[in-house]
Amino acid sequence: MSHLFDWKEERNLSLLVDFYELTMGNGYLYNGVGDKIVYFDMYFRRVPDGGGFCIMAGLQQLIEYLKNLKFSEDDILYLKNKGLFNDDFINYLRDFKFSCDVWAIPEGTPVFPNEPLVIVRGPAIQAQFIETMVLLTINHQTLIATKANRIVRAADGRTVMEFGSRRAQGYDGAIFGARAAYIGGCDSTACTIAEKMFGIPAVGTMAHSWVQLFDSELEAFRAWARTYPNNCLLLVDTYNVLKSGIPNAIKVFNEELVPLGIRPKGIRIDSGDIKYLTEKSREMLDEAGFPDCKIVVSNSLDEYIIRDVILQGAKIDSFGVGERLITAKSEPVFGGVYKLVAIEENNEIKPKIKISENEEKITNPGFKQIYRLYDKKTNKAIADLITLADEIIDESKPLEIFHPIHTWKRKTLTNFKAKKLLTKILDKGQVVYDCPNVTDIKTYCKEQISTLWDEVLRFENPHKYYVDLSSKLWSTKHNLLTKHNIHFR
Repeated sequence: MSHLFDWKEERNLSLLVDFYELTMGNGYLYNGVGDKIVYFDMYFRRVPDGGGFCIMAGLQQLIEYLKNLKFSEDDILYLKNKGLFNDDFINYLRDFKFSCDVWAIPEGTPVFPNEPLVIVRGPAIQAQFIETMVLLTINHQTLIATKANRIVRAADGRTVMEFGSRRAQGYDGAIFGARAAYIGGCDSTACTIAEKMFGIPAVGTMAHSWVQLFDSELEAFRAWARTYPNNCLLLVDTYNVLKSGIPNAIKVFNEELVPLGIRPKGIRIDSGDIKYLTEKSREMLDEAGFPDCKIVVSNSLDEYIIRDVILQGAKIDSFGVGERLITAKSEPVFGGVYKLVAIEENNEIKPKIKISENEEKITNPGFKQIYRLYDKKTNKAIADLITLADEIIDESKPLEIFHPIHTWKRKTLTNFKAKKLLTKILDKGQVVYDCPNVTDIKTYCKEQISTLWDEVLRFENPHKYYVDLSSKLWSTKHNLLTKHNIHFR
């Protein structure tokens, strides 16, 4: 059963675009360059939270947007009434048919700064126009998937549930944030519609209001146990965890579940000193004969709090993580950019470069491919190599790679294998890629992270994973810089 949900059919998002994409498109057409074939790269410059890598996500939603991209008569009327656009441009939009080629790195892949996550080739008007949605879609889900993965790794094998819907930045932030969090490694979500749309397990029990609604905590617990005997997980911190919540939970477990031959699912703590309360709760539950009763905690958690309480000896089986995951609160902006890197003239690809006083903002020119290089003996990733698209890596020969800035830093690889990361997604506007379901993406993500060295996985001061340029690409870039009288320092 497919859980895919064609979100684009529900809303017309064609004008979810920065207005200058339209003014440039109108100008391109007016100046006779609207059909010039161009290449754009979408990439990012820095990993959020000082981490070692990011997790690619959001590709399925980008595909849905692109394959349904068209302008309604309401859109046309709105733009015509602006009074800024030529009739030729208005008619172009009325007859619009997306015809670009698109390549992308599959969702769930660990990715690194300065390598293109998405490449777009096509008419200048079209390739320029989709900039906003390429960035919006990939930036958001990649940010949340990356944050979720940090949290999941901090939990060290314990269950992590995404609980952030009510604190997300809007409806789509909740829905697609839940999807991205699942890709990043979360086990489930509190967002019900995410299960309907994507098949992500939706979970949940009670809020404090359930406990408050009854005359006593004991009565509230008893009512829950009778309603959901096979899914009895009780929220024990409405009044006092150790003096009231746990004793009442134990009483209800013994009186309502044990006679039915049913074991309780667990208890949840949503406030207080997590380390102390979970240790004492574990002692009380074990002593009462419920060592299999799980302890779930929530309340403004992130990877640092989770790591610390585990190191301190907290007795926790599952974490519910909300606002700091769904908003990536510690660093809520993913700095992806979309840059022109080449044009076609006389059937020849002509590389283009953007130059800046800030070295990291100098673009890598040309139409490119990315190879991930693995050590055949360990199956660990050594480095990524960005090449021009027509380059082929011969695994049977030694390969010298070098730092793209500090070029004297070199390494010769032998006994390695090379895997292309970019795959074609759309061909002349037609989808040629089968999107995996989100569970398969999650599994793939976990497998790919296992190929990274532990040093790259560190939260603080991770080892820098190298993203190098091929000699041919480096020379292309160097020649363009020299042409413009700019030199590497």
